[in-house]
Amino acid sequence: MLKDVTLGQYFPGDSVFHKMDPRTKLILVLLYIVAVFQATGPISYGVIILITLAVIRVSKVPFKALYKGLKPIFIIIVLTAILNLFYTDGTTLVSFWKLRITYEGLARAIFMIFRIVLLISGTFLLTYTTPPVALTDGLEILFNPLKKLKVPVHEVAMMMSMALRFIPTLIEETDKIISAQKARGADFESGNLIQRAKALLPILVPLFISAFRRADELAIAMESRCYHGGEGRTRMKQLKYEGRDWAGLILGLAMVAVMIVLRVMGL
Repeated sequence: MLKDVTLGQYFPGDSVFHKMDPRTKLILVLLYIVAVFQATGPISYGVIILITLAVIRVSKVPFKALYKGLKPIFIIIVLTAILNLFYTDGTTLVSFWKLRITYEGLARAIFMIFRIVLLISGTFLLTYTTPPVALTDGLEILFNPLKKLKVPVHEVAMMMSMALRFIPTLIEETDKIISAQKARGADFESGNLIQRAKALLPILVPLFISAFRRADELAIAMESRCYHGGEGRTRMKQLKYEGRDWAGLILGLAMVAVMIVLRVMGL
């Protein structure tokens, strides 16, 4: 299960989305999230699903990677669907004991599943097609107006990108620790919920130690390279907008406009 978590991983490629400016991709993700929340009916959800499939196709990100990324949140999706299924008032379809399934609850549960899957797939595409360094630069430039409010923009962008960057590393470290504990006879699968939670303690302690050690090594490496934050820092690759970036922004705004129109029409 841990190996299925693909958040923070970068898949090299030469697609249009890989070549886009990271600032454009960040803005497009925000527009995409707005568009997904505008979907309220079957037609609007069908349109946003087709757009998502087209984007995945153009980005050349393997569907298998997205599927692996969605597997860890399967329980959350199921719980959300159950809550909407049984606790939404409306026309009763099936009733048993104290529970009843309504037409409105069934529709809301289906739409909620689609919404969660679409939101996660769209945000995963950002990390799949953007290197961590480029993502840091894009976040820093977009957050530049906050400097007037004395917000440490560079440090915040750096922390966010480093957190994404080290998710796969920590997951790999956790998998190694679990394998080592199992080799020593540890059991993580039997017992009730409390016993399983207690069994995780031998994993958490070495994981935290490993994380602090990696953080210390990274800090020493950055200091040895005379890192002093964003002031006066130069970049090997300068970010600049090109035709594909402007085209992407126009398509993103058009997507939001179409979804708003469909929402107003009740579709």
